[in-house]
Amino acid sequence: MNEFDIKASAWDQNPMHWDRSVAIANEIKRLIPLNREMRAMEYGAGTGIASFLLKDDLKEITLMDSSVEMVKVTHGKIESSEVKNLKVLKFDLEHDDYDDGKFDLIFTQMVLHHVSDVESIIGKFRQLLNIGGFLAMADLYEEDGSFHGDGFTGHNGFNIDKLAEIIGKHSFGDVVHNTCFVIERKISEAENKQYGVFLVIGRAV
Repeated sequence: MNEFDIKASAWDQNPMHWDRSVAIANEIKRLIPLNREMRAMEYGAGTGIASFLLKDDLKEITLMDSSVEMVKVTHGKIESSEVKNLKVLKFDLEHDDYDDGKFDLIFTQMVLHHVSDVESIIGKFRQLLNIGGFLAMADLYEEDGSFHGDGFTGHNGFNIDKLAEIIGKHSFGDVVHNTCFVIERKISEAENKQYGVFLVIGRAV
Protein backbone atom coordinates (compact mmCIF):
# COMPACT_ATOMS: atom_id res chain seq x y z
CA MET A 1 0.00 0.00 0.00
CA ASN A 2 1.50 3.35 -1.04
CA GLU A 3 1.06 6.77 0.56
CA PHE A 4 -1.90 7.66 -1.67
CA ASP A 5 -3.69 4.42 -0.82
CA ILE A 6 -3.31 5.40 2.83
CA LYS A 7 -4.52 8.97 2.30
CA ALA A 8 -7.42 8.18 -0.03
CA SER A 9 -10.29 7.81 2.46
CA ALA A 10 -9.61 11.18 4.09
CA TRP A 11 -8.48 13.11 1.02
CA ASP A 12 -11.70 15.03 0.44
CA GLN A 13 -11.84 16.13 4.08
CA ASN A 14 -8.96 18.57 3.56
CA PRO A 15 -10.40 21.99 2.60
CA MET A 16 -7.15 22.96 0.88
CA HIS A 17 -7.58 20.11 -1.62
CA TRP A 18 -10.93 21.60 -2.59
CA ASP A 19 -9.69 25.19 -2.72
CA ARG A 20 -6.73 24.20 -4.89
CA SER A 21 -8.88 22.15 -7.26
CA VAL A 22 -11.41 24.98 -7.62
CA ALA A 23 -8.62 27.44 -8.47
CA ILE A 24 -7.10 25.08 -11.04
CA ALA A 25 -10.44 24.17 -12.61
CA ASN A 26 -11.37 27.85 -12.91
CA GLU A 27 -8.07 28.63 -14.65
CA ILE A 28 -8.55 25.73 -17.05
CA LYS A 29 -12.02 27.02 -17.89
CA ARG A 30 -10.67 30.55 -18.32
CA LEU A 31 -7.76 29.63 -20.58
CA ILE A 32 -9.08 26.70 -22.62
CA PRO A 33 -12.22 26.85 -24.81
CA LEU A 34 -13.91 23.81 -23.33
CA ASN A 35 -16.99 22.36 -24.98
CA ARG A 36 -19.36 19.43 -24.64
CA GLU A 37 -17.76 17.58 -27.57
CA MET A 38 -14.38 17.23 -25.84
CA ARG A 39 -13.14 13.94 -24.46
CA ALA A 40 -10.78 14.49 -21.52
CA MET A 41 -8.49 12.56 -19.21
CA GLU A 42 -7.35 13.54 -15.74
CA TYR A 43 -4.05 11.82 -15.05
CA GLY A 44 -3.32 11.05 -11.41
CA ALA A 45 -6.92 11.96 -10.69
CA GLY A 46 -6.90 10.99 -7.02
CA THR A 47 -10.47 11.31 -5.76
CA GLY A 48 -11.49 13.26 -8.85
CA ILE A 49 -12.25 16.65 -7.32
CA ALA A 50 -11.10 18.57 -10.41
CA SER A 51 -12.97 16.26 -12.79
CA PHE A 52 -16.21 16.71 -10.87
CA LEU A 53 -15.71 20.47 -11.17
CA LEU A 54 -15.18 20.24 -14.95
CA LYS A 55 -17.70 17.51 -15.83
CA ASP A 56 -20.45 19.87 -17.02
CA ASP A 57 -18.07 21.54 -19.49
CA LEU A 58 -16.91 18.36 -21.25
CA LYS A 59 -18.40 15.37 -23.04
CA GLU A 60 -16.65 12.78 -20.87
CA ILE A 61 -13.65 12.45 -18.57
CA THR A 62 -11.54 9.38 -17.87
CA LEU A 63 -10.11 9.61 -14.36
CA MET A 64 -6.84 7.66 -14.43
CA ASP A 65 -4.90 6.76 -11.30
CA SER A 66 -2.54 3.98 -10.21
CA SER A 67 -3.71 3.98 -6.56
CA VAL A 68 -6.18 1.20 -5.80
CA GLU A 69 -7.74 3.08 -2.89
CA MET A 70 -8.05 6.39 -4.75
CA VAL A 71 -9.83 4.55 -7.55
CA LYS A 72 -12.18 2.91 -5.05
CA VAL A 73 -13.08 6.26 -3.48
CA THR A 74 -13.64 7.86 -6.89
CA HIS A 75 -15.76 4.96 -8.11
CA GLY A 76 -17.96 5.34 -5.03
CA LYS A 77 -18.37 9.08 -5.62
CA ILE A 78 -19.34 8.54 -9.26
CA GLU A 79 -21.88 5.87 -8.34
CA SER A 80 -23.43 7.84 -5.47
CA SER A 81 -23.75 11.02 -7.53
CA GLU A 82 -25.03 9.11 -10.58
CA VAL A 83 -22.78 11.10 -12.89
CA LYS A 84 -22.86 9.60 -16.38
CA ASN A 85 -19.87 11.20 -18.09
CA LEU A 86 -17.11 10.29 -15.61
CA LYS A 87 -15.34 6.93 -15.61
CA VAL A 88 -12.49 5.88 -13.35
CA LEU A 89 -9.63 3.70 -14.52
CA LYS A 90 -6.83 2.10 -12.51
CA PHE A 91 -3.86 2.42 -14.82
CA ASP A 92 -0.13 3.18 -14.45
CA LEU A 93 0.69 5.33 -17.47
CA GLU A 94 4.27 5.78 -16.28
CA HIS A 95 5.00 2.11 -16.92
CA ASP A 96 2.32 1.02 -19.39
CA ASP A 97 1.00 2.29 -22.72
CA TYR A 98 -2.64 3.31 -23.01
CA ASP A 99 -4.27 2.43 -26.33
CA ASP A 100 -7.99 3.01 -25.81
CA GLY A 101 -8.40 6.13 -27.94
CA LYS A 102 -7.24 9.73 -27.82
CA PHE A 103 -8.30 12.85 -25.96
CA ASP A 104 -8.95 16.54 -26.60
CA LEU A 105 -7.74 17.54 -23.13
CA ILE A 106 -5.38 15.97 -20.61
CA PHE A 107 -5.03 17.67 -17.26
CA THR A 108 -3.12 17.00 -14.04
CA GLN A 109 -2.77 18.65 -10.67
CA MET A 110 0.13 18.14 -8.27
CA VAL A 111 1.09 14.94 -10.06
CA LEU A 112 4.13 15.78 -12.16
CA HIS A 113 6.54 16.16 -9.24
CA HIS A 114 5.85 12.51 -8.34
CA VAL A 115 6.71 11.29 -11.86
CA SER A 116 10.25 9.96 -12.27
CA ASP A 117 10.69 10.64 -15.99
CA VAL A 118 8.94 13.91 -16.77
CA GLU A 119 9.97 14.01 -20.43
CA SER A 120 8.63 10.50 -20.98
CA ILE A 121 5.21 11.22 -19.47
CA ILE A 122 4.86 14.47 -21.45
CA GLY A 123 5.70 12.47 -24.58
CA LYS A 124 2.97 9.97 -23.70
CA PHE A 125 0.50 12.80 -23.12
CA ARG A 126 1.28 14.16 -26.60
CA GLN A 127 0.71 10.75 -28.18
CA LEU A 128 -2.68 10.54 -26.47
CA LEU A 129 -3.88 13.97 -27.63
CA ASN A 130 -5.65 14.76 -30.86
CA ILE A 131 -4.13 17.52 -32.97
CA GLY A 132 -5.31 20.77 -31.46
CA GLY A 133 -5.91 19.13 -28.09
CA PHE A 134 -4.74 20.73 -24.85
CA LEU A 135 -2.38 19.67 -22.08
CA ALA A 136 -2.90 21.49 -18.76
CA MET A 137 -0.63 20.69 -15.81
CA ALA A 138 -0.73 22.31 -12.40
CA ASP A 139 2.22 21.76 -10.09
CA LEU A 140 4.71 23.32 -7.72
CA TYR A 141 7.22 25.97 -8.61
CA GLU A 142 10.77 24.99 -7.71
CA GLU A 143 11.13 24.84 -3.91
CA ASP A 144 13.76 23.97 -1.31
CA GLY A 145 12.55 20.47 -0.51
CA SER A 146 10.60 21.48 2.58
CA PHE A 147 7.21 20.85 0.95
CA HIS A 148 7.54 17.07 1.27
CA GLY A 149 10.49 16.92 3.67
CA ASP A 150 13.18 14.28 4.14
CA GLY A 151 12.85 11.02 2.27
CA PHE A 152 10.88 12.36 -0.69
CA THR A 153 12.24 10.91 -3.92
CA GLY A 154 10.36 13.02 -6.46
CA HIS A 155 11.03 16.50 -7.82
CA ASN A 156 11.18 19.56 -5.58
CA GLY A 157 8.92 21.49 -7.89
CA PHE A 158 9.93 22.80 -11.31
CA ASN A 159 11.67 25.68 -12.97
CA ILE A 160 8.70 26.74 -15.05
CA ASP A 161 10.75 28.08 -17.98
CA LYS A 162 12.67 24.80 -18.30
CA LEU A 163 9.44 22.81 -18.05
CA ALA A 164 7.84 24.97 -20.74
CA GLU A 165 10.83 24.23 -22.99
CA ILE A 166 10.36 20.49 -22.46
CA ILE A 167 6.67 20.78 -23.33
CA GLY A 168 7.53 22.73 -26.48
CA LYS A 169 10.01 20.04 -27.55
CA HIS A 170 7.21 17.47 -27.60
CA SER A 171 5.18 19.15 -30.36
CA PHE A 172 3.17 21.51 -28.22
CA GLY A 173 2.66 25.10 -29.27
CA ASP A 174 1.17 28.20 -27.64
CA VAL A 175 2.69 27.24 -24.27
CA VAL A 176 1.57 29.62 -21.52
CA HIS A 177 1.84 29.52 -17.73
CA ASN A 178 0.85 31.51 -14.68
CA THR A 179 0.39 31.19 -10.94
CA CYS A 180 -3.01 29.76 -10.03
CA PHE A 181 -2.79 28.96 -6.32
CA VAL A 182 -0.63 29.36 -3.22
CA ILE A 183 -0.35 26.63 -0.60
CA GLU A 184 0.35 27.78 2.95
CA ARG A 185 1.95 25.17 5.18
CA LYS A 186 3.32 25.13 8.70
CA ILE A 187 6.71 23.43 8.46
CA SER A 188 7.79 23.99 12.06
CA GLU A 189 6.54 25.57 15.27
CA ALA A 190 8.23 28.80 14.27
CA GLU A 191 7.80 28.91 10.51
CA ASN A 192 5.01 28.97 7.95
CA LYS A 193 5.88 28.79 4.25
CA GLN A 194 4.08 29.54 1.03
CA TYR A 195 4.45 27.38 -2.06
CA GLY A 196 3.32 28.63 -5.43
CA VAL A 197 1.35 26.41 -7.80
CA PHE A 198 1.53 27.10 -11.53
CA LEU A 199 -0.73 26.05 -14.39
CA VAL A 200 1.08 25.45 -17.68
CA ILE A 201 -0.90 24.85 -20.87
CA GLY A 202 0.21 23.70 -24.31
CA ARG A 203 -1.68 22.83 -27.49
CA ALA A 204 -0.83 19.74 -29.55
CA VAL A 205 0.45 20.66 -33.02
